[in-house]
Amino acid sequence: MYREATKKVRIGEVMIGGGSPVAIQSMTNTKTEDVEATAAQIAALERAGCEIIRCAVPTMEAAQALAKIKEKIHIPLVADIHFDYRLAIAAIENGADKIRINPGNIGDASRVQAVVDKAKEHGVPIRVGVNSGSLEKSLVKRYGGVTAEGLVESAMDKVHMIEEMGNDNLVVSIKSSDVMMCVKAHELIARECRYPLHVGITEAGTLLAGNIKSSIGLGLILNQGIGDTIRVSLTGDPAEEIRSAKLILKTLGLRKGGIEVVSCPTCGRTKIDLIGLANQVEQMVEDIPLDIKVAVMGCVVNGPGEAKEADIGIAGGIGEGLLIRKGEVVKKVREDQLLETLRQELLNWNE
Repeated sequence: MYREATKKVRIGEVMIGGGSPVAIQSMTNTKTEDVEATAAQIAALERAGCEIIRCAVPTMEAAQALAKIKEKIHIPLVADIHFDYRLAIAAIENGADKIRINPGNIGDASRVQAVVDKAKEHGVPIRVGVNSGSLEKSLVKRYGGVTAEGLVESAMDKVHMIEEMGNDNLVVSIKSSDVMMCVKAHELIARECRYPLHVGITEAGTLLAGNIKSSIGLGLILNQGIGDTIRVSLTGDPAEEIRSAKLILKTLGLRKGGIEVVSCPTCGRTKIDLIGLANQVEQMVEDIPLDIKVAVMGCVVNGPGEAKEADIGIAGGIGEGLLIRKGEVVKKVREDQLLETLRQELLNWNE
């Protein structure tokens, strides 16, 4: 059931599924009970481009804090619940736009039913699914270990449980830290699940390893037409998750807008501080609302030609560089003027 055909689900003011744009999610790492710190982090993530935010709700105080956090933010808030069904109910009553639960760890069927009923009463979607680290022992035994097939069976069991309880306002998630297992699981579940799929490589790792694993996994999944929301799970600043997710979607052609920066890898011909300059350019363009390609090139051999393929670019020489726009050399400036020259061109950009 590929993204064009999945069921449409509303999360706050954001619509997912049914061909809606793939939405970017992240999760706060503050103490949810600390309203000011959590709201401040969400505000920063909003500015970075986060469209749905999830907060851990491990205590009743955290559940009750959601109402105050909601007053300070502008994107849908998802409550992440484990173990205590009362926290899920309290989160819904305090304004959560979606809840994430694992029916297997919040108690018996009557407790799951209480959460399902409360969510239906408030029109709040439920995200259900499975993580490879929490796959039921019976399925591990049946499949001879943790497998893609076992993950899909576990997730669909939970889906059918909640459907039988009278609620089909669902989002489904199957995650694994094994990239290729995760890819296969999504290929399998897309054939039988009509609900929007939240996609991510769980416990992907630190900035470098996590980005590589997430880019490969999400790229393979999304490029098949699978996935309605994504999270790039990184050990670090959640804002990095948003930057990575945006770039993955843009690279796959699933999102437009924002400046794309291309830069050469440097070599012995480079005569300017290209690494520092490219990083400065990337940071500088984050808040400039243009849908163009900017090239930052470092040598006189390939630089000018490659910069001409971008909408605008700079190519370094010996302590100086060229400004190139639409394939034409505009002017030559000193190295220490390249960044500001480019910035002024972008701020005054006119097609």
